Amino acid sequence: MSLTRVVMRLGRNPDAGFPDGDDHHGYVVIAPLDKDGKLDTELWRANKAACTVDRFSPDATETADGWLSHRGTRWFFRYDEEEEGPDEPVYRLGEHSMRIGDYLTIHEADGDDLTYKITETTPL
Repeated sequence: MSLTRVVMRLGRNPDAGFPDGDDHHGYVVIAPLDKDGKLDTELWRANKAACTVDRFSPDATETADGWLSHRGTRWFFRYDEEEEGPDEPVYRLGEHSMRIGDYLTIHEADGDDLTYKITETTPL
């Protein structure tokens, strides 16, 4: 079990105006993953400060940096500055693996649910 750098890029979201996805929109997450690629709550507790989230986009107003956060059974991308938007819940993140080729749905600050594809993972 270790921390892993996970890169997610916007997948196909035809209803949101991204029929082919967009590699220039996404997230880089430092995640506490177990051997199956799932989030490990105990590893997260021991490394909270290192479990970061960076949202990237060509539009500077859409970029943000924050932390991977856990409340109850739910995981969130948490931001500390108002202009970065509210916490973004990730649909059933605790149940999904975070391996190359996997998809995750993120409830964006603007209210859209967008699908992201994991394109890179690097153990740290």
